[in-house]
Amino acid sequence: MGASLIFLVKLLTSDLQGPVAELIVKGINKDFPFPFGWVSGYLAIIFGAVMTFVVQSSSVFTSTIIPLVGTEVISLERAYPLILGSNIGTTTTAILAALASPASTLQDSLQIALCHLFFNIFGVLLWYPIPFLRLPIYFAESLGETITTYRWFAIVYVVFCFLVGPILAFCLSIARRSVLLYVGLPLYFVPFLIVYLHTFNVLKLFPLWIRDLKPWDDLITNLLPAPGFFSPLNTNPRYPFTSSIPAPPHPYLPHNHNSFG
Repeated sequence: MGASLIFLVKLLTSDLQGPVAELIVKGINKDFPFPFGWVSGYLAIIFGAVMTFVVQSSSVFTSTIIPLVGTEVISLERAYPLILGSNIGTTTTAILAALASPASTLQDSLQIALCHLFFNIFGVLLWYPIPFLRLPIYFAESLGETITTYRWFAIVYVVFCFLVGPILAFCLSIARRSVLLYVGLPLYFVPFLIVYLHTFNVLKLFPLWIRDLKPWDDLITNLLPAPGFFSPLNTNPRYPFTSSIPAPPHPYLPHNHNSFG
């Protein structure tokens, strides 16, 4: 699947340029006029849910959205409600399967399917309606900026989230209650501690290798046989596929500015 995404991004990179990119960017990322701009996000949620219901797979829909975000055709702010809608739409598969179950197990299977549905709905209600609670967008932007500078961090992130983290959680789940109390509880508060130290600018009191990835980057770069393998990605211009789109005239900006910065 990873190789498919790589080739799909390369294909979209070559195809989505010039007038095609201009048309798609203006159509997908456009909001309704004031004061109905907030409706655009909720329509994107509905669209994501409907499309996921049609293809009966949130993985297919999400795998289509990710390359479009990678090529910056769809903005991160627009992809966020689309993926939230996809999480709601994917529950329809379980509901249909529950409705097709025998009468003896219909009630239990439908109850589990509805729990899945309402769990995702309440997740959307928690992380989307209030703008400053849309933390996944902030975390995604921060992680993207970090990986742009330190490409090896993407491998560390994947290994930790999909290998180390689940194994640690499994080990804590089968351990004694005392182990869960003295090991799991402190680990739970580590993210809150990091946010607290960062908010009050206390991290500068720690050694550089704790508060910055640069020493680790130097170490990994020196250990690699090919020094340029994890070189920083080129991030200029910000929107490489749409930077040539002319912007409408603006009284306070120069005439040669573009639409995206």
